[in-house]
Amino acid sequence: MTESETIAYDVVVLGAGPVGENVADRTRAAGLSTAVVERELVGGECSYWACVPSKALLRPALARADARRVPGLRQMVQGPLDAAAVLAHRNYYTSDWHDDGAAQWLDGIGADLYRGQGRLDGPRTVTVTGSDGSRKVLTARHAVAVCTGTDAVLPDLPGLAEVKPWTSRDATSAQEVPGRLVVVGGGVVATEMATAWQALGSQVTLLVRGKGLLNRMEPFAGELVVEALTEAGADVRTGTSVASVTRENGTVVVVTDKGDRIEAEEILFATGRRPRTEDIGLDTVGQEPGGWLSVDDSMLVTGSDWLYAVGDVNHRALLTHQGKYQARIAGAAIAARASGVPILESDPWGAHAATADHHAVPQVVFTDPEAAAVGLSLAEAEQAGYRVRAVDVDMASAAGAGLYADGYRGRARMIVDLNEEILRGVTFVGPGVSELIHSATIAVAGQVPISRLWHAVPSFPTISEVWLRLLETYRDN
Repeated sequence: MTESETIAYDVVVLGAGPVGENVADRTRAAGLSTAVVERELVGGECSYWACVPSKALLRPALARADARRVPGLRQMVQGPLDAAAVLAHRNYYTSDWHDDGAAQWLDGIGADLYRGQGRLDGPRTVTVTGSDGSRKVLTARHAVAVCTGTDAVLPDLPGLAEVKPWTSRDATSAQEVPGRLVVVGGGVVATEMATAWQALGSQVTLLVRGKGLLNRMEPFAGELVVEALTEAGADVRTGTSVASVTRENGTVVVVTDKGDRIEAEEILFATGRRPRTEDIGLDTVGQEPGGWLSVDDSMLVTGSDWLYAVGDVNHRALLTHQGKYQARIAGAAIAARASGVPILESDPWGAHAATADHHAVPQVVFTDPEAAAVGLSLAEAEQAGYRVRAVDVDMASAAGAGLYADGYRGRARMIVDLNEEILRGVTFVGPGVSELIHSATIAVAGQVPISRLWHAVPSFPTISEVWLRLLETYRDN
């Protein structure tokens, strides 16, 4: 294979994270030859710098918190976490940032991997430049799928580059516990990393520009997380922005807009994401470099009949599991179009429509307490014009909650569409609720009538009995 050789495929995938892997898996299963291009590690952001390492850091913190709420056990777990063991376990789950196993998986499904920077070079053409300067040209008979994900956004603060702040990648891959850590932001990354590093021994100061945390969820979610972080020893300051940040003799010095001075060993900015589309040749196909890509429900880029954008780059739902769902939809659509299917199943909930992006996106925030939600919040449902009612119960009203943890604190809410008598959204906040959210996802995605939910009997004594409490509250009020 020479440097200037052109190789033809049915499908070319830009990006070998979970989204790109799933597109390739579906197109290969349909018998389409597929090339995958990756400039970093096969497995992507989620496997090495996001979902997997963050949850490896958080699991010991949550397990200890749960154990401290169990009589007969709490006195045994009052000491600090073994930070070195936690970090080593995290390293194990990232395969020490090596991607041999993930690359072997791609090979196992019959996809060809090209390592290097992939750039579009006109319609259905991708040029791959290797680290050694070599150049390959890949052409796609049917589709090119952009699955390049997002990068962290840093604020425009003078001198910030010299401070060498953490982004989410640094926060999930650090090999030492900073004595003091400032976290800037109020979303998922900020709250999870504040939870993890506080538990590992850092003194965390969380600076939140808005009124509270997790503002895309029901307000009570952020309120309960703030309460728990404060009890754990973190300093949570809402309505606070960073006016300046410097590093003096190795120490980070933050001055807030209120004039407060905070010192720390490290500072993490968790203040948003931007699409990783700046250097992938979008200008050669009539798209804006660095921008989000607009798509239809089959993930086909607006105005194109061959270019797909799957996962974070289309800005529909910046979550790994949702990107993988989109990839399954896109792979099926690519295969159908390649085989000449005249009309795709593009109606809502059809095989070629990522309808869940609009109506049933689940998310779990692995803080203590955990926060999990699917579908619409009350504010979102009202804004969308639905006639709804919010039904709230104390999670502790389920017998299983008290057995799970002494003094269990949590809250559940379901949003009932009063016209259709179905659920538009569900939120759980409390210890262990991450494993409850899929039942809610099924109810929302399946548009299960309230009358049928009465026949879904929760086992006793489990936390899932909160479903019965919710339905009873709806019936009785």
